[in-house]
Amino acid sequence: MAAAVELDGVNVTFGDFIAVRDANLTIEAGEFFSFLGPSGCGKTTLLRTISGFIEPTRGTVRIGGADMSGIGPNRRPTALIFQNLALFPMMTVAENIGYGLRVRGVPRHERDEKVKNLLIQVALAEHGHKKVSELSGGQKQRVAIARALAVEPKVLLLDEPLSALDLKLRQHMRAELRAIQKRVGITFIYITHDQGEALTMSDRIAVMNAGVIEQVGNGRSVYAEPRTPFVASFVGENNQIRGRVTAVENGLATLDTPLGALVGRNPVGLSAGEEALLFVRPEALSLVPTGTPNGSTVGFDGEAVDVAYEGSVTHVTLRVRTGQKITATLGGGVLPASGETLHIGFRPQDGLLLARPASR
Repeated sequence: MAAAVELDGVNVTFGDFIAVRDANLTIEAGEFFSFLGPSGCGKTTLLRTISGFIEPTRGTVRIGGADMSGIGPNRRPTALIFQNLALFPMMTVAENIGYGLRVRGVPRHERDEKVKNLLIQVALAEHGHKKVSELSGGQKQRVAIARALAVEPKVLLLDEPLSALDLKLRQHMRAELRAIQKRVGITFIYITHDQGEALTMSDRIAVMNAGVIEQVGNGRSVYAEPRTPFVASFVGENNQIRGRVTAVENGLATLDTPLGALVGRNPVGLSAGEEALLFVRPEALSLVPTGTPNGSTVGFDGEAVDVAYEGSVTHVTLRVRTGQKITATLGGGVLPASGETLHIGFRPQDGLLLARPASR
C-alpha cells in the first residue's frame, strides 16, 4: 500500500519569507498524524500545501503515490476542515452532510443512505432534521467531520478544529475524534499548537519551529527523548540550565553550571568543553537530603517562592542563587512553606543534555 502523503524536499516561500523549509516526511495510510508548533511555525502552510491551496515553491507532494503538482484542491483525494467549520446555517444537519454528494450529482436515494450511515458513525442519528444553530459546539464539529467524510477522501485534513471550544469540550472531542478516526480507518492529518491534543490523539507527531520540522515521533519519544532544545522546551514543561561540559562517561555528561556540577544523559554525544543546556522535567525533581551520594542524585538549593497544593501533587516554584526560577512537581504529602530553603535533586538519567544553539 502506498503511503498516504509524502513530502519530498518541500519549500514554501512568500517573497523573501521562508514559511516551510526542506520538509521531508512520509505519513502512512491510516495514521492519525499531527503537526505541532507555535503560531507562525509553518504548520498551516504545510497543511494547505498538502490540500492544494498552496503550490510548493520547490519540492513534491505525493498522495497515494501520485504526484500532486498542478492538481487543485477540488481534484485531490483530500478533504479539509477549517477552524470555523464553514457549515451552512440554513441547512439541516443531514443537508450539510450531503452537500458535497449533491454537488457531485450523487442520486438522492444513494445520498440519503450515505448520510444516514454517517450520522450513525458520528453519533448524531437523531439529529439529522435539526438546523446547525440547534447543535452544541461538539455536535457541530461532528457534522463538519461527517460532511468531509461523505466524499470519501483518502486523507482528512484538520486545521485546529477544536481551538474555539472550551477546555472541557475540547478534552471530550479529543476522544471523539480519535474514536471516529479508528472507526473510518482513513488518514487524519491534524494541525495544532496544543501539545495535549497532539500527545493524546496522535500516532505520530511532527514538531515544527520557524518553518522546519525539528522532530518526528510518537508522543512518548518527543516528550521523553527530545532531539533539539526547541522540542525539549516546547513539548511539556521543562527546566533549562546552562553550562559547559567538563566530563563524559558511560552515556552521561557532567555540566559545570552556576548551580554547581550537574549530571545528565548525553544522547547527542557532547564533548568536554562544549556549551550545553541541561533539561529536567518538574516531575523528575524531588526533595533529597543534603549529602546524598552523587551517583544516585544531583541537585541544588532553592527558596520556595510559590507553592500550589493540588491534592496528589504539590507544584513548587523555587528561586535558585542565580535568580532563575525552577519548577518542581512534588508528591502531595510535601507542603513546604513559602520562603523555605529546599534541596532539590534528580537522578542523572532523568536529566537531558543538548547542544546549546549558537544564537543563544
